[in-house]
Amino acid sequence: MILYRYILRAHIGPFFFSFFALILIFLLQFLMKYIDQLIGKGLGFWVIAELIVLNLAWIIVLAVPMSVLVAVLMAFGGLSANNEVTVMKSSGISLYKMMFPVFIASIVIALLLIVFNNKVLPDANHRLKVLMIDIHRKKPTLTLNPGIFSTDIPGYAIIVRKTYEHTNEFEDATIYNNSDPGKQIVITAKRGKISFTPDYRKLIMDLENGEIHEQDMENKNLYRVVKYAKYRVVMEVEGFGFERSSDNAFQRGDRELSAGDMLRIVDSLKNIQKKIYESLNSIALTNLKNPFYGRTIMSSSFYQPAVQDSVSDYEALITSSQKLISLNAIIKNHLTQIEYYNRSIDAYMVEVHKKYAIPFACVVFVLVGAPLGMMARRGNFGVAASLSLFFFLFYWACLIGGEKLADRDLLSPFLSMWIANFVVGALGVYLTIRMGKEAMIIDWYRIKEIMPRRVKTWLGIPEEEEILTDRYAR
Repeated sequence: MILYRYILRAHIGPFFFSFFALILIFLLQFLMKYIDQLIGKGLGFWVIAELIVLNLAWIIVLAVPMSVLVAVLMAFGGLSANNEVTVMKSSGISLYKMMFPVFIASIVIALLLIVFNNKVLPDANHRLKVLMIDIHRKKPTLTLNPGIFSTDIPGYAIIVRKTYEHTNEFEDATIYNNSDPGKQIVITAKRGKISFTPDYRKLIMDLENGEIHEQDMENKNLYRVVKYAKYRVVMEVEGFGFERSSDNAFQRGDRELSAGDMLRIVDSLKNIQKKIYESLNSIALTNLKNPFYGRTIMSSSFYQPAVQDSVSDYEALITSSQKLISLNAIIKNHLTQIEYYNRSIDAYMVEVHKKYAIPFACVVFVLVGAPLGMMARRGNFGVAASLSLFFFLFYWACLIGGEKLADRDLLSPFLSMWIANFVVGALGVYLTIRMGKEAMIIDWYRIKEIMPRRVKTWLGIPEEEEILTDRYAR
């Protein structure tokens, strides 16, 4: 037990270091992607904080398996570099016993991640979708640029010659009021100040020293000019205030449901499909010819036998052809519905398997990470990140590509989500068995010859003489 605790303790630091590093990377990627949609919206601190917290849900799901792989590579690489693995093997402790506590810990992490995927992630994704819709619906804060017409407010066109950003004041303003089709109103002002009501539903412009020009559009001879010292214009506006929608305002998608909820939806879709198939069978038995017995089982209403009168004969043929066209349309409609429900079922099943396949990657990455870490004999983050990069790219490429193939019904949802685990797991089992029988190492000397100096420095690969010393010392 002391040895198990020592091995697990060697994983804790690298795991949390890589975990928080990956969270930071994903958050930066998210902010860079959506920064243009958030800037200028006038969002409060707590709204931005909630947006970041809700995004942490899906980030955690991706970061945990990746952190497990990096931690296993760093931990076993460090143990191997310090010759602690050699000491353990000489004491009669096999590679399988060294991996046992880490393997159990990965199973526990995978189970906790499955619970997280079904309890926390769906609600977080749904609240995130509602929040993003509310943010997109909010208009940017009103800005008046000198010399440029602003048409953000429906029915009004505003132009100013000079603005004061810190006081919301302006000079030499002209306001064209087109809200009333029967009148044309132009308001000028030497100075003014702009503000919103507390609920952001109305815009208030306090104007000073100006004129109001009003002309009746039906009677062009009616023209009125009013001079004022102070005048207030109140405009009805929408979308400038941030309004929150309720969590039930929008229907949940497949990524906003737990596995149990999606399986119930799949059962209901299969029941609908079953009824469509029964309807098709009924149509076939009623109107189609049985090829095995060579007899027509068409109903009398569909097929009308020809009579001696040629006019009636043509009418019967026309009626039969019309019914054939109608029957063809009905069958095509049924087949289209079946195909639609098949795609819907595949989409839900992909998400169901994804909720279990990604957590299981924690176990798979232990199988492949432990022998690779021992072979690398390097316990720094650079080597662990470089070795794990290939598996990350392969794994996520399989998930994304598998999801696309499953949505097109070219691959089963189960295989599309689990194929990466099968391939990486098989490689991990092979490397574990090979490493358990014989000591294998990565020849950094060969790799160093084709690497640029900057890459070697980042990976922590020593210079040539150090590699030769380490190589021949073993």
